[in-house]
Amino acid sequence: MDIVCTATTSLTPVIAFEHLKQGVHINAVGAFKPDMQEIDATTILNALVVVDSLESVLSEAGDLLISISHGLITKKHVHAEIGEIYNGTKNGRTYAGQITLFKSCGVAVQDTVSASIVFKKAESENLGTLVNI
Repeated sequence: MDIVCTATTSLTPVIAFEHLKQGVHINAVGAFKPDMQEIDATTILNALVVVDSLESVLSEAGDLLISISHGLITKKHVHAEIGEIYNGTKNGRTYAGQITLFKSCGVAVQDTVSASIVFKKAESENLGTLVNI
């Protein structure tokens, strides 16, 4: 499986559906304003869309808001929030060729928990260097 990560402030898509392989996973963390768009509408339409926070994505994420405003999708196109996948109330990918898209506008508590998990894992495996600031 390939993974594509985007973190741009582009007003026009930098990822186009016709350039993606089946089964790709996309992490899209840019396009955090309603007029920004990293991912083209065809990709959004054909992907299993998971978000960090439905509320923030539907007020900030141009990738989805532009597709909604053009009538290509509705807010129901968002399959799940990441917490629903994590706790098992919703499924993630259901077949190998499925294109998956995680759209994040940033939720500070999720970032903090993720950083804590990474830190504890690195500490338990004696990786990295602790720097006192």
